[in-house]
Amino acid sequence: MSSIVAIVGRPNVGKSTLFNRLVQRREAIVDSVSGVTRDRHYGKSEWNGKEFSVIDTGGYVVGSDDIFEGEIRKQVQLAIDEADIIVFVVDVEQGITPMDDAVAKILRQVKKPLFMAVNKVDNAMRDADAVEFYNLGLGDYYTISSINGSGTGELLDAVAEAIPEEEEEEVNELPRFAVVGRPNAGKSSFINALIGEDRNIVTNIAGTTRDSIDTKYNRFGFEFNLVDTAGIRKKSKVKEDLEFYSVMRAVRAIEHCDIAILVVDATRDFEGQDEKIFWLAEKNRKGIIILVNKWDLVEKQTNTMRDFEAHIRKKIAPFTDVPIVFISVLTKQRIFKAIETAVEVFENRKRRIQTSKLNETMLEIMDHNPPPATKGKFIKIKYCMQLPTHTPQFAFFANLPQYIRDPYRRYLENQLRERYDFKGVPISIYFRQK
Repeated sequence: MSSIVAIVGRPNVGKSTLFNRLVQRREAIVDSVSGVTRDRHYGKSEWNGKEFSVIDTGGYVVGSDDIFEGEIRKQVQLAIDEADIIVFVVDVEQGITPMDDAVAKILRQVKKPLFMAVNKVDNAMRDADAVEFYNLGLGDYYTISSINGSGTGELLDAVAEAIPEEEEEEVNELPRFAVVGRPNAGKSSFINALIGEDRNIVTNIAGTTRDSIDTKYNRFGFEFNLVDTAGIRKKSKVKEDLEFYSVMRAVRAIEHCDIAILVVDATRDFEGQDEKIFWLAEKNRKGIIILVNKWDLVEKQTNTMRDFEAHIRKKIAPFTDVPIVFISVLTKQRIFKAIETAVEVFENRKRRIQTSKLNETMLEIMDHNPPPATKGKFIKIKYCMQLPTHTPQFAFFANLPQYIRDPYRRYLENQLRERYDFKGVPISIYFRQK
């Protein structure tokens, strides 16, 4: 499971620029699906063979310069609670400000790996100016310029060094279904309703992620771990509903699960926060199912359910092949249907298609509707196969793969979905040189 690196600091010191620089080398891979780049504050990065997630805390602060110190403090506290490694960014042009002092005061208590990055150091004179940051009492610092990238290599070397070696995954672990969503959507109640109904619970084991509880669950002859991400941690002084908090939690849970069960509050619409968590799961290539909870509280007309579902699908386009189940935890309406659906998605995610069958089906489709010619060049796809990966990924071998555009990729994905059941599962398609 990859570590989480949080970038903290006051506004306008260059946190976002540093964030973009850290995730850009992977961005092309991570964002190979159009429409996934909506959330710019979370990304994956890799350095020296270590993979980690990066969170730019600046993206979650409302307002700009005139931000209250309290907000920043809150954020730093959150990053300390939820991240594994912290990068504190300061600005050599401004020198030490009272707000930097306030942040440093909190960071001095931290027992986790902490790196101070003095930004905007792009000449020798500024290099000398950086010395004053020793006064923050955080020890050594790294001088960087996140605009042109100088110094970021040394910083990343140190960060990668602090990331523990990946332990070998335990083989034959039970599938993990993470229940995610905004605060108060009914995540814990959903799990309690399932568990209260069913005496087949084996054990409560402290979760492997340090802030989620795993419950072993057995039903329909199917055993899995339910991961509850809601409110396990004692409520700190932080406002529980802070957007950043639930995103941090979701990052942790999603990276470490097989299926993300996204619980949405029917009385509050499908909002930005729900979308963020949805794209987080999609970006991490997890199976996804959406549960619309509190459906008993919604006033219904003839097409209420149909309209609500259409509204959600519009928001999650282009990845709309996702099961949406309307439930009420309170009245236990359809909660077992929800689990059954999650199990189906889990099976879909493991689906393997024989190469000969795949070619038989897809080559015929591509003969009828080949990729459009580009620059007068005729593109021919000659062969395809499913790659031996944990999640469904397909390679199509063509004479001129570089000329195949996104709309055709989506067309092939839709054809695959129509013929083989991949409901709720993101598919990756690669075009390679034959």
